[in-house]
Amino acid sequence: MRVTTIDTLTQVTFMPGWFPINCYIVEEENDLTVVDTGMSFSTKAILQAAEKIGKPIRNIVVTHAHTDHIGGIDRLKEAQPDSTFYLPKRELELLEGDKSLRDGEDQTPIKGGVPKGIQARPDEVLVDGDRIGSLQAIHAPGHTPGMMAFIDVRTNALLAADAFQNHGGFAVAGDIRWRFPFPGLATWSKPTAIETARTLADYQPAILALGHGDLLMNPVPKMQEAINQAPQK
Repeated sequence: MRVTTIDTLTQVTFMPGWFPINCYIVEEENDLTVVDTGMSFSTKAILQAAEKIGKPIRNIVVTHAHTDHIGGIDRLKEAQPDSTFYLPKRELELLEGDKSLRDGEDQTPIKGGVPKGIQARPDEVLVDGDRIGSLQAIHAPGHTPGMMAFIDVRTNALLAADAFQNHGGFAVAGDIRWRFPFPGLATWSKPTAIETARTLADYQPAILALGHGDLLMNPVPKMQEAINQAPQK
């Protein structure tokens, strides 16, 4: 496990050498927001990192319903019963076992593991533009139909989940890097992912925080390069 802090953003990384899974803690003035909960074994380290910062966890946000992002929600919510759990509205349907596609969505099968045993249900569902403290929600489909990214309006740090990867090579979701193929193999719609990547690059983030891989400072040139290199089909 590894902890990295830049300003108000703390990255907690599990298995950093071979299969990095990142969770994030965003520090607000009086409390903390956890973004993604990792796996069930991640809870203790998240709580320890929060304790070191010295503020209570007020919000728990999950970007999408894949196991490596939502798998720790039950234990974390049990440990922090007064926290508010947020999930994108479209991802709640996946969590409840509905993998049917909606009008206007790429009609290709949804991929990746969605856990069946999660007991927690969101206290609030999110739609594009919602705010949680300093974080603004951005609808970011592609990896899954309802995935969301979040930009910190104070620092312009972009928490982009699996819209890109920064391990085994830098790439847009769905553009497989065989040294670490798992995010690519679990991506639902490559064309949608590329459109989302363009949208996220337009925010001109100062820091890019992803589900897999190191924090990246001044990431826009690499984001643009990855978009240009991504196959369109």
